[in-house]
Amino acid sequence: MTPKIDPVAIRKIDHVRLFVGNARQSAYFYRNAFGFDVVAYAGLETKVRHEAGYVLKQGDITFVLASPLSADHPDCARLMHHGDGVQDVAIEVADVESAYHHSVSKGAVGVREPERLEDEFGVLQIATIKTYGHTLHSFINRDHYRGVFAPGYRPLEPERYNPGTFESVGLAAIDHVVGNVEEGRMDEWVDFYKRVLGFEQLVHFDDKDISTEYSALMSKVVQNGSGRVKFPINEPAKAKRRSQIDEYLQYHGGPGVQHIALATGNIIDTIRAMRHNDVSFLRVPRAYYDLLPDRVGAIREDMEMLAELGILVDRDEEGYMLQIFTKPVADRPTLFFEVIQRRGSRSFGKGNFKALFEAIEREQEVRGTL
Repeated sequence: MTPKIDPVAIRKIDHVRLFVGNARQSAYFYRNAFGFDVVAYAGLETKVRHEAGYVLKQGDITFVLASPLSADHPDCARLMHHGDGVQDVAIEVADVESAYHHSVSKGAVGVREPERLEDEFGVLQIATIKTYGHTLHSFINRDHYRGVFAPGYRPLEPERYNPGTFESVGLAAIDHVVGNVEEGRMDEWVDFYKRVLGFEQLVHFDDKDISTEYSALMSKVVQNGSGRVKFPINEPAKAKRRSQIDEYLQYHGGPGVQHIALATGNIIDTIRAMRHNDVSFLRVPRAYYDLLPDRVGAIREDMEMLAELGILVDRDEEGYMLQIFTKPVADRPTLFFEVIQRRGSRSFGKGNFKALFEAIEREQEVRGTL
C-alpha cells in the first residue's frame, strides 16, 4: 500500500492558544477544575510588554492562555467580538518555511511569515496562516529550542501558583478540535484543509445523522496523513428551530472553534475528579442507559457507574468509545470540552448524537436561544 503523502509534514498539535480577558484567572480555572499544571509565564516581569501569557500542561496537552496588557494590543477587538475562546490551533511541523510557503501557494492567507525566535535556550521557528473565521494555525518547529515554551516565557514563579496544590485529572492528549462555520461553507473549509494542508476526509455526517425534532447540523471530519490531527467541521442545517451551531455563531460572532476533545486512559477516574472539581457536564435521560446494553453490547466499564457520571458509549466495527461533554466554560454559550476514551473505536459517537443534541437543546431552552 502506498503511504499517504503529507505535503506539510505535520507531526502533531503543538499547542492551543486561547485569547481571554484575564489569563491569570483563566489559568486558575483550568488548573483547579481541569487539572492542568501551570508551568510557564510571560509578561511584564519577563520583558513582554503587550500581553500576559500562561502555559498549561497535562499529559501531551499544552494550552496557552493570553490576555492583552493594554488597549493597543492588536487582538483587543477580537476579545470584544468573540469573547474568550480559541485563537490558534498550533501545529508542530518538520519544516516551518516549507509548510508556510506550500500553504500560501495553495491559497492560504499568510498572517506571519516564517520567523526565528532566539534566546539563550535556542531557536524556535514559527509562521502563521488563517483558517475559518479569525482562527489561526501556527506552524511550529522546536527541534533546536530547549526552553520551557518559547522566548519571553520563563518557568512559573511559586508566588503565582503553589505547585504543591496541582492535581492532574488524567487527561492525556488532544483527540480532535471541532470548528463551527456558517451554513453552506462546510465544504469550502473541507476543501481548504485538503488543498492547503493535504488532509483527507475521514467521515461525513448529514442532517439525518445529527438531528432532533427541532434542529439539525451537518459535519465532516478531516485528518492529516498520519491521522494524528483531526478537525471535524460543522455547519447548521435547515430545521424548525435554531440549532446549537446557530447559537454558537451568534454569540461567538462568526465561525470558530466549538470544542476540544481531550483523551484520557480512564474516563471514570477523570470524570470523578472533574466533577469533584465542580466542572459542569451535560446530562442525558436515564432511559439512555436502560437501552445501552442492547445497543453497544458488553463493555469493561460498569453501566451503573457510567449512568451515575453521565458518560456516553458508542460502538463501531473496531471497538467502542466513551465520551462526555462539559457545558460551555464561559458566559457566552460557545467553547466547551469533550472528554473521550477510546477502546479500539475511531468513531465520533454517531450513536450518541440524538441524546447529546437533545441535552444541548434543553440547555438552549433554559437560555431562551432554541
